[in-house]
Amino acid sequence: MKVLLDIPDNKATSLLEVLKSISYVKTKQLTGSRALFLEEINEAVEEMKLIRAGKKKARNAEEFLNEL
Repeated sequence: MKVLLDIPDNKATSLLEVLKSISYVKTKQLTGSRALFLEEINEAVEEMKLIRAGKKKARNAEEFLNEL
């Protein structure tokens, strides 16, 4: 299982030390740009789930392209 955590910088070091001390846990720090990319992808997936569930209205392609 993979878990993405959002931790304040001043608390991250101590939590990483705890996680590294557990033999079955592997840690990998993300760069700021990669973390932002993953966050944006996650938001897009959540938005698609809402659209499929009928809780949010989808935009047509023309509106989307005009926004770009």
